[in-house]
Amino acid sequence: MTTPATRSALPARVHHLQPALLTVVAVALVAGLPELFGDLGRLAAVLVLQLGLVLTWVVVTGIQGFAGSLAVGAAAAVAADLVLVLPDHPELGDLLVVLGMGFLVAVLQQMFRRPREDLVASLAGSVLLLVAVASLGTLLLLGRTAEGHDRALVALLAVGVALLVGHFVDLVLPRPHLATGVPRGLLGLVLSVVAGAVVAWLGRDVGGTVGAVPALVLGAALAGVTAMVALVASFVVVEAADDDGLRADPSTSPWALSVVQAVLPFAACAPVALALQAVL
Repeated sequence: MTTPATRSALPARVHHLQPALLTVVAVALVAGLPELFGDLGRLAAVLVLQLGLVLTWVVVTGIQGFAGSLAVGAAAAVAADLVLVLPDHPELGDLLVVLGMGFLVAVLQQMFRRPREDLVASLAGSVLLLVAVASLGTLLLLGRTAEGHDRALVALLAVGVALLVGHFVDLVLPRPHLATGVPRGLLGLVLSVVAGAVVAWLGRDVGGTVGAVPALVLGAALAGVTAMVALVASFVVVEAADDDGLRADPSTSPWALSVVQAVLPFAACAPVALALQAVL
């Protein structure tokens, strides 16, 4: 449990610059591979993000039953992608089957392991991981049509730029602090939302959004979700890198922490982008 006096052993530069670099890589993958290889490239890019999040989330959060948790997370990622790729007319509701079965398997995996240390915390971490990998799968629905591909590109850029602005501003001036011990400030959060809205507004013609106001709403909503989930990811990383070693193994690479910071916001924003695409 995180205390108000939690101090991260992770330097501020590592906390912000490494996730910023991985954010660029993530956007390049999801935006670039579909251009080169079509739907197969999109599937490969999403699967890379999913499996990367599975591995690093289990390591960073200290979920017990390491091998089993990896297997459950990876299986959920593959299943989520298949139910959205194989049907001719896939629907978002198809993911409910994956989440339902995944939850059951996660419960059984945690109940049958020995010893059952940190059972509730590990099960909670497993369930959040299932939701995250399933949410990343919705990126496959965003770009199935030519118009959808363009709107997905604008949404990805809005999320990516919001993440980058947030990290760079918080690296320089994380004020006023949003939480003790977490290098995140209100200024960075506000500017990241503004940056995401500006990107969506600039790309309104490419994204097919009718009017400037809907484009600003799209960008601000995605950037707002991005900023809040990035703050949550920072909490996770700070706790994992606590001087007291509460979660992550001391040998855990800082890059594993950075993957969580970079990918988790995309997982949260993917279904939001899909919903806004249907409304705006």
